[in-house]
Amino acid sequence: MTTTQTDGMPDWEKRFRAPRVSLPEWAEDAPDRSLFVSNATGTFELYAWDRATGEQRQATDRPHGTTDGVLAPDGETIWWFSDTDGDEFGVWMRQPFGGGPDEPAAPALAPSYPAGLALGRDGTAVIGRSTDEEGSTLHVLRPGEEPREIYRHQESAGVGDLSDDGTLIAVEHTEHGDAMHSALRVVRRDGSTVAELDDSEGGTRELGLTVLGFAPAPGDVRLLVGHQRRGRWEPMLWDPLSGRTTDLELGLPGDVSAEWYPDAGALLIVHSHQARSELYRCAISAEGRPGPLERVETPAGSVSGATARPDGTVEYLWSSAARPPQVRSTRGTVVLDPPGMTAPQSVPVEDAWVEGPGGTVHALVQRPAGEGPFPTVFDVHGGPTWHDSDAFAAQPAAWVDHGFAVVRVNYRGSTGYGREWTDALKHRVGLIELEDIAAVREWAVSSGLADPGRLVLAGGSWGGYLTLLGLGTQPESWAVGLAAVPVADYVTAYHDEMEALKSMDRTLLGGTPEEVPERYAASSPLTYVDEVRAPVFISAGVNDPRCPIRQVENYVRRLEGRGHPHEVYRYDAGHGSLVVEERIKQLRLEIEFAQRHLPRR
Repeated sequence: MTTTQTDGMPDWEKRFRAPRVSLPEWAEDAPDRSLFVSNATGTFELYAWDRATGEQRQATDRPHGTTDGVLAPDGETIWWFSDTDGDEFGVWMRQPFGGGPDEPAAPALAPSYPAGLALGRDGTAVIGRSTDEEGSTLHVLRPGEEPREIYRHQESAGVGDLSDDGTLIAVEHTEHGDAMHSALRVVRRDGSTVAELDDSEGGTRELGLTVLGFAPAPGDVRLLVGHQRRGRWEPMLWDPLSGRTTDLELGLPGDVSAEWYPDAGALLIVHSHQARSELYRCAISAEGRPGPLERVETPAGSVSGATARPDGTVEYLWSSAARPPQVRSTRGTVVLDPPGMTAPQSVPVEDAWVEGPGGTVHALVQRPAGEGPFPTVFDVHGGPTWHDSDAFAAQPAAWVDHGFAVVRVNYRGSTGYGREWTDALKHRVGLIELEDIAAVREWAVSSGLADPGRLVLAGGSWGGYLTLLGLGTQPESWAVGLAAVPVADYVTAYHDEMEALKSMDRTLLGGTPEEVPERYAASSPLTYVDEVRAPVFISAGVNDPRCPIRQVENYVRRLEGRGHPHEVYRYDAGHGSLVVEERIKQLRLEIEFAQRHLPRR
């Protein structure tokens, strides 16, 4: 986009339109070949990058965009997931790295929701699938052979990783019925079990495990695993053949994730604490003993992805709330700088620590220029197992540009503050999160930041759900509500959503709508729709498998029945859009709606 084309364009739109790139994935046996995601054409698509020649090629081109892709270890092929208009239901396709026709990677497998993919050096592929009828299935695909089913269970499960020699497969599963805390199983290619690792103890301890990756070295079957045994995420090593586990207590206060260096002699540590992140290198002896931590220098802010290269350098995707993202290297260079304009900077975040009914709540605050109190947007994150961080985001920056303060609350249910904080919302789903948001709202008003008569409750996905629930259960607190792709009618949403989310809802609420109807009623925005006082804006994707459209329409009809002021925007995509202009349009509609309906100061 030229300077002439951007003349007069507001900064908030430039932040969306500025080309962005993801952290490039590189092929294990051809490290000069990489795959990344970019919005350079106005739609997020996959790109192949040959570092040796510098050539970049757009690999996918679909009206609604593509972001799910994997590069084969030899760098010869790109696998990408093809759904229909964002409905997340489809098949894996395959194309040559240098370009050529796409073909179904496993023609014998019917369309499904994806549940992981692992590609081996010898051409083996392990494909995870999920459907309402079959539950979760895993298939092994060998060159020249038909896919072979090696796993099936009605509860959610997925592919964790494939060992370096392609003989062992790590599976994450929730056969014990707790979708929030996975157990692990390592199986052979024929599906026979090698070893089990389960910290849930039948669901009584409620501890989770996650696969971080097999050691990338011949003959080394050690599996790097994330565990919660000390109340937060930390790494350990597990040898499934001997059963031996090696704890890697690193003495870091927040959640810790890790991945292997390419020589399997060290780990790249990603440490997340208080909405920021940092990197370390930790050498690992042949016996599995960790060495001292060595700091990998990164600027203050958030690292949303990092990878160690064969030469020992580290590449990472970094940003802060004030500064747009860049793919950087420990060489001191920018690895991948997309052409075109650079996103304008925004304002930094401030930390707020507020005492809530369940403990201290962490919130991130951005202020516009001038003196408060300001009209304030409480921008509620989705998930719920997610957290807001000191990272660049175009949407809150746009509100700041329009004179709003923005408050983002890491309520109970958020990750990054320990297992108890994440697990606290069970059975009183939605209501617990809103208690924390209410505590931060009271702080924002009493501190002089927020104008109590001009408070906007907004969010997407789980944040959209909390928005509608908050408008009904806290009707006097909010002047406007903006809900994107929300859960609006919990019972109907349960019956229409994908099976993996049904399993999550059973875990959160303790059963199905038929088994615990009172909990679904207490947590459903539809229950409180007649109490809503604020004007409501709702946007919804007509192909959304996570927050399906029928349950949104049920809620809207109730608003219509009482003549309540509201607007609904329906768009032809799934759970959000990968098209830049569509994202801008939706945010523009939200800003204009808020400006029309907020009382003047």
